[in-house]
Amino acid sequence: MGTKHFLTAIVTLSVLISCNTIPTSAATSKKNSTNFVLKSCKATTYSSLCIKTLVPYASTVGTNPLKLCKVALKAAVLATYNCSATVTKLAKQKGVKKAEAMAVKDCIGDLKDAVTELKDTLTAMGHMNGGDREFEWANAKTYASAAITDAETCIDGFLERKVSASVKKKINSCVTGVERHISNALALINHLY
Repeated sequence: MGTKHFLTAIVTLSVLISCNTIPTSAATSKKNSTNFVLKSCKATTYSSLCIKTLVPYASTVGTNPLKLCKVALKAAVLATYNCSATVTKLAKQKGVKKAEAMAVKDCIGDLKDAVTELKDTLTAMGHMNGGDREFEWANAKTYASAAITDAETCIDGFLERKVSASVKKKINSCVTGVERHISNALALINHLY
């Protein structure tokens, strides 16, 4: 009878150990992924935004810097789309003056150009595993830089025209967010190799 309890105890202990090994391994992997994202975000200008945006995707990214760049770029595209929607709503408000409407229209075009540049950046990143990695890396950096320029052009358009302070503030706020997302993505791209 004692041998039977001893064997049962060993089997139970073995099961418990094997069950605890899996979560510990998964927990370690998640911790490594999160630490990778946190460390990578330190290289960005807007590290708190980077952390807030990218840590939720740590398990998807793992410790792969290329995946991290792609997730950061997709976040920048989303921020740009959202900003474009905000700017479009402002254009449709009653009482918008002609100068404001022109500036808003130009800004929407600039934001669409930024989205195109960001998508081109993602395309270049998708080709980096191919034969000419350096060329595609350079393209990715160029496209991301152009996207920042597009966003800055939107803001510049409001500086040159007579636009109400409230419209300027709303657009400046959302476009600044876009620039920060793109800046973070570009910083991560710059630190790939």
